[in-house]
Amino acid sequence: MSNKILNGILHKAPVDMQKVLISDEFILEKWNSLTPIQRNEWICWVTIVKKSDTRSAHIERMLKELRDGKRQPCCWPGCPHRRPKAKKWFKKVEI
Repeated sequence: MSNKILNGILHKAPVDMQKVLISDEFILEKWNSLTPIQRNEWICWVTIVKKSDTRSAHIERMLKELRDGKRQPCCWPGCPHRRPKAKKWFKKVEI
């Protein structure tokens, strides 16, 4: 099994996400089976938050949901960097 981590269409997995992805073969396989848009949504969902505690919670939830077979974050309006209409849900997001 390769430790290669595939990225999203706009976002690259940050170091903290990469560490948890490569620490578990099953999760890495699930991650790499996602489409580039799905990976992009997870990356943006994790990185758009401001507090480190919230970011850690998002990473934990991502791992649980990937294990459960979810392919993208639930109840997420979408990456505002990819979908300008989603920007209205976020404060001060640069596009």
